[in-house]
Amino acid sequence: MKKILIIEDESALQDALKKLFEGEGYEVLQAFDGEEAMGLIKEKPEIILLDLVLPKKHGFDILKEIKSDSELQSIPVLILTNLEESTEVMKAIELGARGYLVKANYGLREVLKKVQDVIG
Repeated sequence: MKKILIIEDESALQDALKKLFEGEGYEVLQAFDGEEAMGLIKEKPEIILLDLVLPKKHGFDILKEIKSDSELQSIPVLILTNLEESTEVMKAIELGARGYLVKANYGLREVLKKVQDVIG
């Protein structure tokens, strides 16, 4: 079973994503803040959905830590956020994110499709 880690502090979205991915046969790990996320990343999910604006640790800091750790850097990270600034998008891609999805522009099924495209 493929494992996905969803790092998102908005519980309604977190619940909707969990339900969607479990329905598609994924094992879902959930983190609601940056510190909790760092513990769960050690479980080596197949992919990480990462919000940028989080309590306790910013998404960019989490992304930097993942990409600087030789054990974790191969895990693809998709950013799922409300930040639309092109500077944010560029920074995420430069730090190693595999994609950048603005929440307002993507429905749940589209997020699922992006995840499937990345991990096959």
